[in-house]
Amino acid sequence: MAELLYRLGRFSARRASYVIVAWVLALGIAVGGFLAFGGTLSENITIPGTKTQEVTDRLEQELPAASGATGRVVFQTEDGSALSADQQAAISGALTQVGDVDGVVQTVDPFATEQQRAEQAAQLDDGQQQVEDGRAQLDAGQTQLDDGQAQLDAAQADLDATVEQVGENAQTQAAQEQLDAQQAEIDSQQAELDENRTTLEAQATQLEDGQALLEQAAEIRMVSTDGSTAVATVVFSEPQQEIADATKDAVIATVDGDLPEGVTADYSTEIAQGAISLGGAAEAIGVLVAAIVLVVMLGTLVAAGLPLLNALVGVGVAAAGAMAFSGAVEMTSVTPVLGAMLGLAVGIDYTLFILNRHRRQLRAGMDVHESVALANGTSGNAVVFAGTTVLIALLGLNLTGIPFLGLMGTVAAGSILVAVLVAITLTPAMLGLLGRRILPRRQREVVAAHHEHVAVAPMRTGRAWLSIVIGIGVLVVIALPYGSLRLGLPTGSSEPADSTQFQAYDKVSQAFGEGVNGPLVVVADLTDGVSEDELAATQAQIGGQLFAQDDVVAVAPVGTNEDRSVLVFQVIPAEGPDSESTTELVHELRALEVDGGEGTFAVAGSASANIDISEKLADALPVYLVVVIGLSLVILVAVFRSLLVPIVATGGFVLSLFASMGAVTAVYQWGWLSDLFGVTNPGPVLSFLPTLLVGILFGLAMDYQLFLTSGMREAYAHGSPSRRAVMEGLHAGRAVVTAAAIIMISVFGGFMFSHLATIRPLGFALAIGVLLDAFLVRMLIMPAVLHLAGDGAWWLPRWLDRIIPDIDVEGAKLERRHPGTPGAEPREVPAEA
Repeated sequence: MAELLYRLGRFSARRASYVIVAWVLALGIAVGGFLAFGGTLSENITIPGTKTQEVTDRLEQELPAASGATGRVVFQTEDGSALSADQQAAISGALTQVGDVDGVVQTVDPFATEQQRAEQAAQLDDGQQQVEDGRAQLDAGQTQLDDGQAQLDAAQADLDATVEQVGENAQTQAAQEQLDAQQAEIDSQQAELDENRTTLEAQATQLEDGQALLEQAAEIRMVSTDGSTAVATVVFSEPQQEIADATKDAVIATVDGDLPEGVTADYSTEIAQGAISLGGAAEAIGVLVAAIVLVVMLGTLVAAGLPLLNALVGVGVAAAGAMAFSGAVEMTSVTPVLGAMLGLAVGIDYTLFILNRHRRQLRAGMDVHESVALANGTSGNAVVFAGTTVLIALLGLNLTGIPFLGLMGTVAAGSILVAVLVAITLTPAMLGLLGRRILPRRQREVVAAHHEHVAVAPMRTGRAWLSIVIGIGVLVVIALPYGSLRLGLPTGSSEPADSTQFQAYDKVSQAFGEGVNGPLVVVADLTDGVSEDELAATQAQIGGQLFAQDDVVAVAPVGTNEDRSVLVFQVIPAEGPDSESTTELVHELRALEVDGGEGTFAVAGSASANIDISEKLADALPVYLVVVIGLSLVILVAVFRSLLVPIVATGGFVLSLFASMGAVTAVYQWGWLSDLFGVTNPGPVLSFLPTLLVGILFGLAMDYQLFLTSGMREAYAHGSPSRRAVMEGLHAGRAVVTAAAIIMISVFGGFMFSHLATIRPLGFALAIGVLLDAFLVRMLIMPAVLHLAGDGAWWLPRWLDRIIPDIDVEGAKLERRHPGTPGAEPREVPAEA
């Protein structure tokens, strides 16, 4: 591989124009593909096979009219006063126009809905009064009939006594016939009265059912009790991920265009989420910090600009190429942004590693083209190996069996692959064009008399122990909050405070209660369908059962299937979708039996989806972590031909991983330093963050492990005592690793303030993870442990040494075949105290 990269670097340096044109064409093709085939990115995160997804899929089959997405528009007066009649009329008019937007099925006018609710309540009250009046009339009629029956019974008794005394005759027979006719009339009137009473009681039952349903749904309001806030619902014809940006933009433009004076309108994520931008001011600041670090390290704008330029080219190709497939596959909005974030960070670092080696060789007097080729064959070889490690770890996310996570890993791996290709082709081409201008002006004509190998004394044993204790202690303390980690998906409360999505979420919470922002869809499966006449009673009965559960504030029926064997209800929990009480409520509802065992409940909705996705990811995480750790051990044993180094490297990775998750928990769940990191509303941590962090942080940690430990191994292989070799490798690599880590932290740090709620905690986790892993694990704990181990650090059983391949990561054999300047005897440099 090293020889191949040497030749590739030499070709790229000598035929720079070919390489540059090739990458410009690649960028053009990627952008063209995105413009031609790119689709709409989605904020929805789904996993096939979960209970929630099964319910959702069933409802699309059973109730196809309800399969389209819905969004909310929240209207509120600026001064907190009740919406006036004119303002209500203007809002209703705007919603009518929104209903005519292409892609919108209908809008639900909050004022018309509340009017209908009021009319329904009035009708129920009138009906109840009519029933009471009817009962009174029936009772009066029954009293008259009872009195008539009593009189008739008395007359019959008198007639019976007369017949007994005088016997039957024509006169008594005529009297009996008259009494029988009167009895028949009374019986007829009693039957009519009983029939009327039955009808009236049936009406009363229906009214009671209607009243029960109305009371159960009393807290599902669309206009606040003080009249200052109203919520309108927009029903789309397509599922959320298929709604065109033009449709969303038209909805917003229509509402804003007809908004009455003194009223604000805010939009839920389903409407406000439009085209995804891959960068913003915060990300630009992160790149600017990286540029400053490069200028300070390299001493020239030309040299500092090269890694940035290469990284941007790679990000452009990878991001546009990935988004070109967004029309063919369902892709979440975070997927291309994650790829861009990783591609930008590693793209800068990989170019920097090759550039740093090339500059050292130029200062030693090597020819430009030969230096480019050798740097590409040595440091470029390490870049390829490091990039391959990251790529394999990211592709391993497909082993979780979770499609959206596997797609994230695949897109991110593609970004890493492009970054590696840019580093080993475009970097040599640009270095060939720049020649010695890549050096500061004062160094261009200065050639070192010889290449001096600097040796250092080993660290003190006391310092080694202190480094281990301090490093592990800090990591353990930072990891402690991880014990209380809760996982979930972002809601409107996770958005920036000045965003319309957050404002919509917050205003709904203030005016209607937090639970309205996370309604549950509860499906009752009945063993047999009910008749249309029985439907209201059944809905009231089942609704009452749901309403009686703890932490339920409202229940409303929303639909049934054709045979009325599937009844769908909307359940409003007491707290928001990411609260613990709502999570418990979902579990309780799923365990509940309908009517004592005649059917079962199924639950969908955002809170339900959070639970299912979090459980699915939690189940996949241990398996994936074992795979990654096993991969780490195998790769490092082959690279460093040691057993201890892989164990230390992998153990350090696990420590930095849990410390990173502890920091994320403290900031994003507990709310520590929330103002500093822009955490508006602390809550559960992004559910797929731990799994994603395992793959990404592992790859990045192995990068730094490789660039530091390979120097130690090389020094040891060239005859340096083991403890001195540790310090020689550390001194040789720590400057470039420090710069690379700072650059990566800066890039990731910029994404901590991204406009996407899902990317901010990822940016923070990666930034803090690189910080802890690079500076505490790789440059503090790991050298100290290897120092204490002495020669044992590089011990490998002979049988294992014979069967594993000889991986020349740093290209030492290549250097011997293509020598640059002669070396010099090492000189002793005192170790740091």
